[in-house]
Amino acid sequence: MTSVATRLALLTSPPAAASAAANATGSVPAGTGSCSSALAEQPWDFPAPLAEGYGPGASQDDVVPPGSSAQPAIPQRYRDASPEQLDAMIRAAKETLGERVVVMGHFYQRDEIVAHADFIGDSFQLAQQAKAHPEAEAIVFCGVHFMAETADILSTPEQSVILPNPAAGCSMADMADEESVEECWAELMDTLGPHALAADGSVLTDGDGEPLASVVPVTYMNSSAALKAFCGRNGGIVCTSSNAATVLEWAFARGQRVLFFPDQHLGRNTAKAMGVPLERMPLWNPRKPLGGNSPDQLRDSRVILWHGFCSVHRRFTVAQIEQARAEHPGCTVVVHPECPMEVVDAADSAGSTDHIRKAVAAAEPGQTFAIGTEINMVNRLAAQHPEHTIFCLDPVICPCSTMYRIHPGYLAWVLEELVAGRVVNQVSVSRDVAQEASVALERMLAAVPRA
Repeated sequence: MTSVATRLALLTSPPAAASAAANATGSVPAGTGSCSSALAEQPWDFPAPLAEGYGPGASQDDVVPPGSSAQPAIPQRYRDASPEQLDAMIRAAKETLGERVVVMGHFYQRDEIVAHADFIGDSFQLAQQAKAHPEAEAIVFCGVHFMAETADILSTPEQSVILPNPAAGCSMADMADEESVEECWAELMDTLGPHALAADGSVLTDGDGEPLASVVPVTYMNSSAALKAFCGRNGGIVCTSSNAATVLEWAFARGQRVLFFPDQHLGRNTAKAMGVPLERMPLWNPRKPLGGNSPDQLRDSRVILWHGFCSVHRRFTVAQIEQARAEHPGCTVVVHPECPMEVVDAADSAGSTDHIRKAVAAAEPGQTFAIGTEINMVNRLAAQHPEHTIFCLDPVICPCSTMYRIHPGYLAWVLEELVAGRVVNQVSVSRDVAQEASVALERMLAAVPRA
């Protein structure tokens, strides 16, 4: 199967036609519209640094923060190599390196990358694997920057973590920066104080008689190491879409309310499923005093949601679900919890990428699935499960802009550099940040998702 990220045929296709073709060819056929014509270009053809957006894909119109990594220049031989030549280079380098290197790939990576991954998973699973392989000299992380930072924090000091393309960032992660979160925290402490209070003003305590916090910070994995460190030093924790409910339970046992950043949708969907009323989940806009809320709204809150989102998952709509059900009566709609609340409510189920994968794998043959997540994973599921009809809810096939930047040329380059004894594109988190971030990450790893 050829992945959509290199096919250049990322075009509009009605769900019915897309599903039939996906089952026949494992990819989405050409149609009449396009997510971005620039997807026809190789990733090293884009201007560096990107002046406005993240490049072609779902987040192409999001604003890139100043100082973001530029896409590095690589030797011409990798740019000129055919897909077959790059595949051979990668295989030869991996064979030479043996157990000295571990290649990790996220579910959203293109197939040409996944084919070479030693471990494939969601961010929670890959974090576990980063910690579980101290024998490797290098971890090549085929994902995005915050994932590589996490791998560097959880791996040993002797290991090198490499991101094939440093410009593989995340627009959602960029929506919450350390300065804005620190300012938010200061305002919350001024308004709420450090301890949870009862209606009569007395301090609430836990079962051991220790004061409960007024706010517990929870950062989604899709955030910088600096924000994970912020959570570590302020009694907080990291979560993934796999264990978000378990993490919120952990946080509520230690505090009166939660500050959840950067993804409002994962926070809202998870808390709503746990019974938290919407009126007790105010949105925090970092550009407004008190996030645009009154002191009373904050005091009455249970989950304060940061104004962030995923550009891939916000593309999914209730109208797409209605169309899928009209064209495929009885189909099962499964979406990622980064989708807006209305979409999650309209779907048959919502969960992490691993949840989606397992839902498809466990189904009896002959089922039809309409899936709301990144297209590379949807296409891969369609190819792996020809016994089902599987298609993406979004008729305009638009991949994650930054996952798309991990091209086989970059993977071949960093691996051959390792063979030559050179480490390029190493991701290193400072010791001070890593120590504090590891506290929050270890809490996350202990919060094992429900079966």
